Amino acid sequence: MADELVHYDVVGGTATITLDSPHNRNALSAQLRRELSEALANAASDDAVRVIVLTHTGPVFCAGMDLKEARGAGAGDQGVNEFPKILEQLWTSPKPVVARLAGPARAGGIGMVAACDIAVAVPEATFAFSEVRIGVVPAVISLTVLPRLNPRAAHELFLTGDTFDARRAVEIGLLNSATSDLDAEVARFVKALAAGGPKALAETKALLSRPRPATPSDGFEEMLGLSAKFFASEEGQEGILAFAQKRKPNWVPQD
Repeated sequence: MADELVHYDVVGGTATITLDSPHNRNALSAQLRRELSEALANAASDDAVRVIVLTHTGPVFCAGMDLKEARGAGAGDQGVNEFPKILEQLWTSPKPVVARLAGPARAGGIGMVAACDIAVAVPEATFAFSEVRIGVVPAVISLTVLPRLNPRAAHELFLTGDTFDARRAVEIGLLNSATSDLDAEVARFVKALAAGGPKALAETKALLSRPRPATPSDGFEEMLGLSAKFFASEEGQEGILAFAQKRKPNWVPQD
């Protein structure tokens, strides 16, 4: 539809979700939040989807919350109240999510980048936790950003609101890579992710988010059960057989 702000397309097992609200720098307006949440739900429930790519039109990936909508609203009516659902959908999606940034991200936009499993940007992309500069707190996004960031960098950048470039974003853990050949890098990650078993990928994502046991010994019993379950599963047995037969498992998208 011409008036939609989020486009959803599935090709070859990859769902591409495109933010298309360049007139306000892809700010998280009520309509964009609603459509983005719906697109993420569709991708998560579609068995044909193996990997999700979150990208954008226009020069800016996402400028954060829509400040025009926030102006004059009470605490209970702020759009940020709906934002945790989107971050949760990205963080817990059973399908790996790749963020593709051809431009800057600010505030809540960075929260979404951090919630994705893989994030790639052009070298010219810039970032800033600009909340303190307008008298607000990067509270909600801290839950996805802080697990990614070097603690010293997090203190500096959250407290100063200073702008930083893609090179530093890689250094502190926000991005996986910064490259001028953005589409080729995204395609490389998508191909690598699609090679994994769908159920194994979903469980591995959940594993990465679990609290760590105090010692390895405290976790071996649970992890042994999980490992043995997947070795014996239909997906695991197909992967083992494919390895022995020197072919791709049946879940790998056809070239």
